Amino acid sequence: MSVSLVLLVVMAVLYACGVYLLLERSMTRVLFGFLLVGNATNLLILIVAGRPGAAPIYDEESTEAISDPLPQALILTAIVITFAVSAFLLALIYRSWLLSRADTLSDDADDLAMRAGTASTAGEHTEYSDDVASESSEFGDGEPETPPSTEAEVAR
Repeated sequence: MSVSLVLLVVMAVLYACGVYLLLERSMTRVLFGFLLVGNATNLLILIVAGRPGAAPIYDEESTEAISDPLPQALILTAIVITFAVSAFLLALIYRSWLLSRADTLSDDADDLAMRAGTASTAGEHTEYSDDVASESSEFGDGEPETPPSTEAEVAR
């Protein structure tokens, strides 16, 4: 089995650049990093697939070795998954841009407290979490709705 050294180097560079971009604070760079890692994974599957052969369609006259269709199916699946997650990340980036007009993520008070080792436990509430719980949002007035308990309330 002969693997092209160029494919190995390109795959390694794509992984390295992708991981570097995934660790950035900019959401757009995270998206580009995810795309690079996805393409590097496709190259990895292609390299591991082995030698190319004839199409994996049964033909009685063909004497050539048949290529394995599983890596091709895995690559197609990886492309679809990468596309779907990229669309989701684009929606998150767009929503973040509409709300804050910024592409970068910043640390909030809870993150800074956790890094300093003074994070609150699960039972305690910080001032920030109490403020968020009492605010209204675009999805409602902030009060949780109680489910109906009788059939008459359900019919209303």
